[in-house]
Amino acid sequence: MSPAAPGNAAQTAPSPSSLTRNYLSVADLSPEEILHLLDRALELKRFRTTEHPLAGRTAGLVFQKPSLRTRVSFEVAMLQLGGHAVYLSPAEVGLGQREAAVDVARVLSRYVDVLVARVFLHSDVVALAEYASVPVINALSDREHPCQILADLLTLYERRGTLRGLHLAYVGDGNNVAHSLALAAPGLGIHLRVACPDGYEPDGAIMDQAQAGAPTGAIELFRDPREAVRGADAVYTDTWYSMGQESEAEARAPAFRRFQLNSELLAEAKPGAMAMHCLPAHRNQEITDEVMDGGASVVYDQAENRLHVQKALLLKLFGRD
Repeated sequence: MSPAAPGNAAQTAPSPSSLTRNYLSVADLSPEEILHLLDRALELKRFRTTEHPLAGRTAGLVFQKPSLRTRVSFEVAMLQLGGHAVYLSPAEVGLGQREAAVDVARVLSRYVDVLVARVFLHSDVVALAEYASVPVINALSDREHPCQILADLLTLYERRGTLRGLHLAYVGDGNNVAHSLALAAPGLGIHLRVACPDGYEPDGAIMDQAQAGAPTGAIELFRDPREAVRGADAVYTDTWYSMGQESEAEARAPAFRRFQLNSELLAEAKPGAMAMHCLPAHRNQEITDEVMDGGASVVYDQAENRLHVQKALLLKLFGRD
């Protein structure tokens, strides 16, 4: 995490503990910080505060991609904490096209107290963080999906009571979700098994970084999804193609077909294993209706938990945790 510069003088002066960090990657939080954040998120989920710790604060939501969960969860999080969110669509900003990241960051830093960016390229959110004088949260990039992974960890944590020793299987595309899982899970004592088709593996540099930071958990790569899932406590999948890759859908389908999360694959996991998906889902492609709507599914818990972990994250960034 990199320190953020003090807020503009025209704004209300932040307390010394406020405005101290960006959140661009799950690697920006230590395992101890993640666990503390999850405990805080559970507290916020169980006992909704009537206080408004972020009263007078504003979040600017800079989105290059449309969204359901990310936009609504951050807007509701700010509202419930007493703050306000301003949604900025691609039409208003045109990040990297109509306006350079440096100009967007410097202008918005004079208006808002935190930036939440949902972008195509990770370099864009890095550029915003470099030039902004307020904290920047990566709400999604092609490299990582760090807020989603906090919600996933919260879902596992509240269901099992611990993360240490859990076996989590991820099957499908080695995308931003797989990257963030790899960077977060091993340090928390989770044994992560990743199964991808040939040519669709996670980025090698990210996996090397994840392996280097895995003193208590482990990461294993598989070609056979059944082998990866065997004995797992939870099985996670994501769409076979991300937004902006729609033209690749037909070409990818044959390679991914045997990685579908269906009842046969889930049966390889432990009895009572959880079925996970970050949404949006292409039903009956990467996950079947039977699994997604069945008793093993925690998909909608994951979606709800976006709200609670993001509230905890916002409080942390403002020194109110």
